[in-house]
Amino acid sequence: MDGTWIRTVRRRTQASARLVCFPHAGGSASYFHALGGLFGDAVEALAVQYPGRQDRRSEPAFTDLGRLADRLADVLAPELTGRYAFFGHSYGAILAFEVIRRLERRGTPLPELLFVSGRRAPSVAREEDVHRRDDAGVIAEMRQLGGTETSLLDDPELIEMIMPALRADYTAVETYRCEPADAVVGCPIDVLIGDSDPRVSVDDAKAWTGHTTASCELRIFPGGHFYLADQAAAVTGHIAARLRR
Repeated sequence: MDGTWIRTVRRRTQASARLVCFPHAGGSASYFHALGGLFGDAVEALAVQYPGRQDRRSEPAFTDLGRLADRLADVLAPELTGRYAFFGHSYGAILAFEVIRRLERRGTPLPELLFVSGRRAPSVAREEDVHRRDDAGVIAEMRQLGGTETSLLDDPELIEMIMPALRADYTAVETYRCEPADAVVGCPIDVLIGDSDPRVSVDDAKAWTGHTTASCELRIFPGGHFYLADQAAAVTGHIAARLRR
């Protein structure tokens, strides 16, 4: 795998499948370190490192989700051999879906499963303006979603460091429109949401059914938009069981 774009979260030489993880807006590959460590030897977890953050901070972040999906399809297509699945959280769920659409057009073998987490279906479009807010407005959104410790959001130096990538990611996902609106992929989709997510309703999640020619299943966990933090063991157990099945 391209070490610039794809990081090995936990190396498992005897794993029967690989799981490629796509982070949320403002997120990085390191977000999946804890999750990846819970799979044991059955699944090797990999994670995408977007430009504009951590060790790639000097690179401009993408503000166009389609262009980023194009680039990731180029990176991943030669490497996707054997059994694998995609997992994307929030922004990462839409990005993973768009990467699969591009892989399918190339004739690349598709993932056995696409796990989409904390995100409404591509066809459920809403006008959102977080990317147009001032820094305080962006931080207010982060506080509401709860993905970052509150104390960190009070650190001006940290905010200055993360804001360019965060704003770019919000621009990419909020200006994204699925074309065509009923686009489908040929692999099964598992939809995972928190039962108190302020941004994704059950109906929003069920709408993913229209975006696959295969099966689509919904699993609801206790928690909000970042339910993964408290439900990591349950989520990894679900993913491992689905891959075994």
